[in-house]
Amino acid sequence: MAGVLVALTAYAAIGAYAGKLGTGKAVVTASIRATVQLIAVSAVIVAVLRHGLLTVAFVTLMYVVATLTSARRVAENWSAWWIPAAAIATGVVPVLVLLLASGLVPLRGISVVPIAGILIGGAMTATSLAGRRARDELRTRHGEYEAGLALGLLRRDAALEICRPTAATALVPALDQTRTVGLVTLPGAFVGVLLGGASPVQAGAIQLLVLIGLLAVEVAAIIVTIEGVCASGRV
Repeated sequence: MAGVLVALTAYAAIGAYAGKLGTGKAVVTASIRATVQLIAVSAVIVAVLRHGLLTVAFVTLMYVVATLTSARRVAENWSAWWIPAAAIATGVVPVLVLLLASGLVPLRGISVVPIAGILIGGAMTATSLAGRRARDELRTRHGEYEAGLALGLLRRDAALEICRPTAATALVPALDQTRTVGLVTLPGAFVGVLLGGASPVQAGAIQLLVLIGLLAVEVAAIIVTIEGVCASGRV
């Protein structure tokens, strides 16, 4: 397995270099980080799943790491960390609370950790994409932004006129995944529940819950991200 992983990493890195994507080093770094992190998680996950306080601590750690990861996309320094922090929390907390309160997700570590991880990961991706796209739009269309100010618009409103039309592109991956589930992809939740001994109908129901939950999470995260970027004037 190690040999295959090295080969795949090399293939991706060489491809990025040959295609002049500028991400060859990032591919290698991400692969090494993923390996180290999964080894560390594998060593502690049993204890985390058995103790309620450790479960809460682990979910909190996931949230903090997701926030810091998105903060680098939303702005070029850490001063805008509050934007992804608010966006991810606004998206994840209501959906996770609803799932737990309804009983659809049992209040046990083995259920909470993977569901929370999926939701936080989706919110992180949507926040990063929306924040990065908003920054790029404000930079490339700065003249239009200045024109809006000249017409009497507030800074926030002028920025929203530029950023809002493109914000929906951050939702495209989640929309495509939901539209093509079962036809193009069989996501991890579906396969995992099947391997755990559940029926195909039960596995499909869980996967549907995850996908629609992700849509709700990411819509909220995108809205908060765009509002935060435009209100703060981060470019």
